[in-house]
Amino acid sequence: MEIPVFQIDAFTSEPFKGNPAAVCLLEEPGETKWMQKVAMEMNLAETAFVVPRADGGFDLRWFTPTIEMPLCGHATLASAHALWETGRLAASEKARFLTLSGWLTAIKAGEEIEMDFPAIFSETAELPELVGDALGLESGDVKCNRVRDKLDSNFLLELGNEDLIRKLQPNFDLLRRFTNAGVIITAPGSSSKYDFVSRYFACYAGIDEDPVTGSAHCMLTPYWSAKLGKTEMVAYQASARGGQVKVRMMGDRVALGGSAATVLRGYLLC
Repeated sequence: MEIPVFQIDAFTSEPFKGNPAAVCLLEEPGETKWMQKVAMEMNLAETAFVVPRADGGFDLRWFTPTIEMPLCGHATLASAHALWETGRLAASEKARFLTLSGWLTAIKAGEEIEMDFPAIFSETAELPELVGDALGLESGDVKCNRVRDKLDSNFLLELGNEDLIRKLQPNFDLLRRFTNAGVIITAPGSSSKYDFVSRYFACYAGIDEDPVTGSAHCMLTPYWSAKLGKTEMVAYQASARGGQVKVRMMGDRVALGGSAATVLRGYLLC
């Protein structure tokens, strides 16, 4: 049996930037253990498994090399890109995905893809001592927020400026001991090009630093929308690969926009 598989760089129009995801186009659902093994073999931040539904939509699941995730933005963008690129969907058709986070959709908007995702709202929280030690931060250095729901348990830490975000060097050995949540660090953009910048550490999911994280922007968008008084913003995730995300608040939903580039096409043989 040959299963089409793609490696697609999401939130970038250039190969080898943004966030790479593997996309497997299945004809019928796979077993969870098999999908986890495939994700371990792909060894990317996320591997997506797409299965057509009788209603015209698709079932979509996401796996890191170690766990299944309830929400993933860049692998959803990559999945929609793969469906349009292979002709499984016409360019004019909306991609509809049933996921652990409910129905998610994506449309082509010119050269970019725009996704409709749930907004994730956060509240002020205490900075965990282990996180502060791992990042070299004191509680007085940051504004700390957290959300706990079925989609997300991330901490969001606002630092003073973009330069601090880019220069921060986490102690990942310490962060790996903090196993119950991801950590987003963010700051206002230092130029007019970006409204805010961020980085995301997901050691609990087997990912030290994720290059560009759509799901983190579900939390970042309402946070910065409230602070800046804006509903439309442009964000940059300042990882080594880097990537741009266009965001828009839509009540209890957010629009996440970006490009994608296919870098590999092949087949799984088992």
